[in-house]
Amino acid sequence: MNSFVKITLCGALMFSALFAFNNINQAQMTYSQRGSTGREVEAIQRTLKEYGLFHGEVTGYYGEQTERAVRSFQQYHRMNVTGIADQSTLRKLNISIGSAPSATESNVNLLARIISAEGRGEIYEGQVAIGAVIMNRIQHPSFPDTLAGVIYQPGAFTAITDGQFDQPVSQTSYSAARDALAGWDPSGGAIYYYNPAKTSDAFIYTRPIIKTIGAHRFCS
Repeated sequence: MNSFVKITLCGALMFSALFAFNNINQAQMTYSQRGSTGREVEAIQRTLKEYGLFHGEVTGYYGEQTERAVRSFQQYHRMNVTGIADQSTLRKLNISIGSAPSATESNVNLLARIISAEGRGEIYEGQVAIGAVIMNRIQHPSFPDTLAGVIYQPGAFTAITDGQFDQPVSQTSYSAARDALAGWDPSGGAIYYYNPAKTSDAFIYTRPIIKTIGAHRFCS
């Protein structure tokens, strides 16, 4: 191999490595901006609502109102005011989004078990909504960021401690688990739910109700 070919080959390899490195960096540098959609945007909107900066509906769509709220947040914290929720802004908002779990057999079985335990006797949409609440918690900064972490979080679900979790799983719960894992959210983005006939917990009654499905109220 002559020297010219060696230099050309070396240059090509260096360019390929640099291109791959840049792609990795771009993949790691995630952010939300106007036009973005998804659970990260929902978390941004909910958090900015808590700060009193966002007054719209939590839709998961990053529109003009969300951008203005992000700008206000950045200005208050003396950050670079861009209206873009980049990594530094997300860290300041204390938002760390867990990866949505895939519909593996183990995930379907685990989610179906808690749906069955918590939603036994509920209509199908209500069962999916329970699964969706768990999925929403994975994406929310106030909860663990894994499926098992959310389900087994101490005190989160009474079915874990009252024996319902160990009961046989209803067949509809498996379908409901798959639908929730696939992204169907009848709860409207809820992170809490409760049956008013079965709880007197003061905290849960302070949560804004999004909708009622069957015997459960779903809340933000």
